[in-house]
Amino acid sequence: MAASLYRRNLPTFGVTGWLGLACVLALALPGCLGPLLLPLDPYGLGAERLAAPRLAGAGGPLLGTDDLGRDLLARLVYGARSSLGIGIAVVAVAALAGTALGLFAGVYGGRLDALIMRLMDAVMTLPSILLAIVIVAALGPGLPNAMLAVTVVAVPRFTRLVRAVAALEMRKQYVQAARAAGASRFRILWSEVLPNCTGPVIAQAALGFSDAILEIAALGFLGLGATPPLAEWGAMLADARPFIESAPYMMVLPGVCILLAVLGFNLLGDALQDMLDPGTKVLR
Repeated sequence: MAASLYRRNLPTFGVTGWLGLACVLALALPGCLGPLLLPLDPYGLGAERLAAPRLAGAGGPLLGTDDLGRDLLARLVYGARSSLGIGIAVVAVAALAGTALGLFAGVYGGRLDALIMRLMDAVMTLPSILLAIVIVAALGPGLPNAMLAVTVVAVPRFTRLVRAVAALEMRKQYVQAARAAGASRFRILWSEVLPNCTGPVIAQAALGFSDAILEIAALGFLGLGATPPLAEWGAMLADARPFIESAPYMMVLPGVCILLAVLGFNLLGDALQDMLDPGTKVLR
């Protein structure tokens, strides 16, 4: 009876979590396996331009072609590799940097805490996409600079989260006992506080993917991110603007991909947050 009661009280992944995971896998698996299983060429120019999507078996590109005759299915698949790969790289770097800054601010406190948090507050004074545009405009357009800009924008979210968790852990009795036993602050940071920050960081990282994908797509749409002929969803949206009436599918297809990616990572992040920190579910 006690075992069944314990299992009943365990946090579950939930239907929304599985739905979010399905959306993510629906984009990630074709992006990873599509180029290996299908002869896709996202950069090959064809004579058939602005061909509408057609049924399977009708011959020709399944999802049609763009204004240069390039296969849209191939570009969407390679766009998934670009957009999701960029999101992973941006979130990984931002999570590492933000976790390190948040741990030092929360564990050491004092002037170091004030300096780090005021710096994070300064970064967060501007809307994230506007700050990313300012950084890319200063450094120059291009995918590496766009990734750097989105990473800088994402760091404060992890820093503030980890700093709050670390400051809370530092007031708990087991940390006070470790300090009384002579443990250094760095040892407490590494062995006591850091393990308790992994759950919130993982949940924030899942939510951060959607923000990173949106911001990279926005920069690509404005011509500040991926440059031609790289297949990237935001850049594909920008290329489709002149044909929004004559070939609306060129804008609908990458827009749906961005929508599914953002929706999937948001649902997945909410489910992970409920599972790793059930107390937050009561607050929402």
